[in-house]
Amino acid sequence: MFSEYGKLSTQFYEATKPIGFSMSGDIEFYQQRLAGTTGRILEAGVGTGRMLIPLLENGLCVDGVDASNDMLALCREHCEKRNLHPFLMTQRLEELELPHTYEAIIMPTGSFALLNGRKNAMQTLMRFNRHLSPGGRILIDLGFPKVFSEDSQSLRTVELSDKEGITLSVYEVELNWIDQYSLTYLTYRKWRSGKEVDTELQQFKVHWYGVKEFTYMLKEAGFTSIQMSADYLHDKAPSKETSLITFEAIRR
Repeated sequence: MFSEYGKLSTQFYEATKPIGFSMSGDIEFYQQRLAGTTGRILEAGVGTGRMLIPLLENGLCVDGVDASNDMLALCREHCEKRNLHPFLMTQRLEELELPHTYEAIIMPTGSFALLNGRKNAMQTLMRFNRHLSPGGRILIDLGFPKVFSEDSQSLRTVELSDKEGITLSVYEVELNWIDQYSLTYLTYRKWRSGKEVDTELQQFKVHWYGVKEFTYMLKEAGFTSIQMSADYLHDKAPSKETSLITFEAIRR
């Protein structure tokens, strides 16, 4: 299961990562890697449509699935405003059951790390395999812990209008090297005309996987021809400085 995105965390995400906002070049990378794809593509963890909509506007046929009703509702709203009509579904990825098969399934920008543990991660990979057409491929981003300071706190505020905004409090709780996760508590406080009007708490648990470990998981889930690209540079080999790797693999 994902760390839940509710109404306030969705609004904060929308304000800081609007439609078409490229995170370190991820949209451009995925557009390049998916160029020439004529069949259906599934974006898993589609969120508000930040990447989905540019891909649709680039002529690709992309569906979306997400565990958050709030994120998906905003995604639908953005699509309707642009007269786009993708197939969108609220579902947990470890239980994925869709009526279509796909030429490609993508999970950009580290969203895979929000799946709750290795059992759900393996179930998700096997569900992806079942939803791919023969020869179909997956592209999954995995990030690695770079900066984390236990018991540290920080604040960030975004303004939604002249009189309204959301302040995010970030409390870094734990970095667990044995079980390979970081745990952060997030508190979203919405204010209007100087008064707090709503609060939302989020437990944000991020898992990471070693390169050899995730390669083994992909093979166990039925994938082959595994390739890696570091930091959204196709075929760039990962190094100790790498902060993100895109795994690309073919359904066996």
